[in-house]
Amino acid sequence: MASPEDTIDLDALRAGDQAVFAELIRRYHTALLGLVRPMVGDAHAEEVVQEAWIKAHKHCSRFAGRSTIKTWLCSIAVNEARMQLRHDKRESELRMQDSSGEDPYLERFNSQGSWSSPPAAWQADSPEALLAQGNLADCLEKTLTQLPGNQQALIQLRDIDGEAFETICNELALSASNARVLLHRARGALYRMLEHYEETGEC
Repeated sequence: MASPEDTIDLDALRAGDQAVFAELIRRYHTALLGLVRPMVGDAHAEEVVQEAWIKAHKHCSRFAGRSTIKTWLCSIAVNEARMQLRHDKRESELRMQDSSGEDPYLERFNSQGSWSSPPAAWQADSPEALLAQGNLADCLEKTLTQLPGNQQALIQLRDIDGEAFETICNELALSASNARVLLHRARGALYRMLEHYEETGEC
């Protein structure tokens, strides 16, 4: 039996076929929401996934096929979630500055509001660069395949496919408590990889 991946016309996708891209959205939108929701919460999940689709549409011509289309989409969504978390952190820092009346970051900008000296990794860590390199997709794929069987299945079924938790427990013959522990460990492994990638640019 052919997998859903096998029915995607990658050549048409790379050529910008809107019907093929619409099919990707139909298949994977719910799964991407389930993937980013634990990272950014319900309030931002839809916005993050919408931004991920915009990035995917912009860069679909670059999809090299080194990972599955689902993994590629997941890597974009995760990167958008990371960008949202950074934004939230900056907003929190700005609120703290407003309350204290101090602005220690002012000297980093010129009178036109541009960076006086851009951050060292600004370009290397941009979404476009990450997508072009495919590093994050490769790291996600590698980490997922290295998880123990049930942990890998839980991430796939719950966070990527968006299946109901009770259904997954029945499918894997796991108690709810055991499944929660295994899912927590699996997510922890993925988040550790993301933190390491954030710091080093490597898996």
